Amino acid sequence: MIRMDENKNDVVAEAGSTGEATPETAALQAEIDKWKALSRKNEDRFKQASTELEGFRQSQMTDTEKAIEAAKVEARNAALSEVGTKLVNAELRAASSAAGVPLPGAEYLNLDSFVGEDGSPDSARIEAFVSSLPKPNSAPSYAQNIGLGRQGSPAAGQLTREDLSRMSPREINEARKAGKCDALMRGEL
Repeated sequence: MIRMDENKNDVVAEAGSTGEATPETAALQAEIDKWKALSRKNEDRFKQASTELEGFRQSQMTDTEKAIEAAKVEARNAALSEVGTKLVNAELRAASSAAGVPLPGAEYLNLDSFVGEDGSPDSARIEAFVSSLPKPNSAPSYAQNIGLGRQGSPAAGQLTREDLSRMSPREINEARKAGKCDALMRGEL
């Protein structure tokens, strides 16, 4: 049994086949290559025809129409440049948070360098920049347990009012001497 792999557009033999290229497989591969070539050829023809049509339209325009078209292009570029840096900033923040790296301050970045020619964010440049940022260090920046005082919960090892209600006066005095009632006496519990 032969099937078509959607991701690679290659012909893949099912399990149980000998794995050798059969004449049928070679014919299918040739057919795939033929259609790919025809598709590329048609895309090139379409691009060429679109360019010729746009050139013809430009040559047939009056001066007023040309001025209107130029004003439209200028207005579009102005609007995109105004919004482009905001979009780039948002894209940078999203990409850096997805990568788990801190982003330097926006005042230190030239956000215009991440805007494409059409005014939209250039995702390839953004990804390249974010991947070049240093990864944060997961280890603490200072040595732990170096006499910084009591760390952890202040209520650790402390008795609550409920605990005291079940204790005898002698046990309560022993707990006070051991320091197990300190948080309760300070009003923390």
